[in-house]
Amino acid sequence: MMTVLSFIIAISILVVIHEYGHFWVARRCGVKVLRFSVGFGKPFWSFKDKQGTEFAVAPLPLGGYVKMLDEREGPVAEEEKHQAFTQKTASQRIAIAAAGPIANFLFAIFAYWALYMMGVTGLSPVVGKIDEQSPLVGQVQVGDKILAVGDESITSYRDLSWQLISHIGDTGRIELQIETPDYDKKTVGFDVERWLVGQDTPDPMRGLGLYPRTHTLAIPAIVGEVSPEGAAAKAGLKPKDLILSMNDIAIEDWRDFVKVIRDNAGQTVPLVIERAGQQQTLSIALGERTLDDGKKVGFAGVGFDPESAPEIPPEWLVITRLGPVDALFQGMKSTWDLVTMTLSSLWKMIQGDVSVKNLSGPITIAKVAGSSASGGIESFISFLALLSVSLGVLNLLPVPVLDGGHILYYSIEAIRGKALSEKVQILGVKIGLAMLLSLMLIAFYNDISRL
Repeated sequence: MMTVLSFIIAISILVVIHEYGHFWVARRCGVKVLRFSVGFGKPFWSFKDKQGTEFAVAPLPLGGYVKMLDEREGPVAEEEKHQAFTQKTASQRIAIAAAGPIANFLFAIFAYWALYMMGVTGLSPVVGKIDEQSPLVGQVQVGDKILAVGDESITSYRDLSWQLISHIGDTGRIELQIETPDYDKKTVGFDVERWLVGQDTPDPMRGLGLYPRTHTLAIPAIVGEVSPEGAAAKAGLKPKDLILSMNDIAIEDWRDFVKVIRDNAGQTVPLVIERAGQQQTLSIALGERTLDDGKKVGFAGVGFDPESAPEIPPEWLVITRLGPVDALFQGMKSTWDLVTMTLSSLWKMIQGDVSVKNLSGPITIAKVAGSSASGGIESFISFLALLSVSLGVLNLLPVPVLDGGHILYYSIEAIRGKALSEKVQILGVKIGLAMLLSLMLIAFYNDISRL
């Protein structure tokens, strides 16, 4: 219920913001707005204002729309023709179409401004663990602090992750600015060729091989979430079970449990647990998954209990709190960085450097909305800002049926002095719909696969 409610709240907020952008500019251009709907389907609640606009809430919370007076959709009374969308200049129609995505960007700027005013909490980018396979072995030591990726300064592991994501598919050299515990500064780096290309779910942090100090904290092997159809559920595991041993190997930490599971793909192994103070022995038939490198690893369908996770020491955290002006500039920068990263990721997906399996649909969005809401107001606002930028960028793509497609049509009309023929516009809409439906099918397929 938390996931569903968070999804509805998140989508509704962003739909209202996006559609209000269209609505606000349309009214300023003298266009009569017939309906402002949040959700699709037959409205279950609505009212009309003094200007005749119906504000409605419909049951399917996957979007919304602003319906304007339009001669293409039916006859318009002579006395109202001056209020029809089709009677406005090409520049006015471009402004109305662009207003929705622009409203999304403005919301993201405002959201980040508010966050930086309140204070953004992150994990200090101090190295706590180095993989043996890390390309930076010998260059970086435990305790070193990462200051920047290339020329981009970072203050937390979240910043580091975002900067690394922007390098997926790159060829060249990735450099990091490092500060040692003795406050000496140095530049380290490693050469890449189409970095992480070919991986269905590229993990830049794993590719870097550097992890925060939280990886040194012991996580009790207490069961949290159990997938209903997973191996753990079939074996009889329940939330709050304490794992004592598996395959005759003592389990001291959740990571020990994960390692034994991964090392025994497709095997049936004994499992000793403690439940309500009593020890029990179970038998678990592990599933298996194939990683991007072809390696098979075990899978049980079980997660740890977050309530049992250890407290992060306050000195490991960093809080970025800015004044009103600096917060505004940082909000603008964060929004712009997201815009460029989204466009870059889309281009890399077209080139084949990033897998289409990274596309997400409403199921994944709902899950992320639920987890971000449970993480607190800062987490949820950050998620809204990210989703708002994604919505704005995608709607500006020059694909008919999207805002960007309408802007393209009206721009061509402004240059030619006359609109494209109806036949050409209808063909473009058909192509746009086919593209959009294809992307939706891929996103839904990816969502279901992740489940």
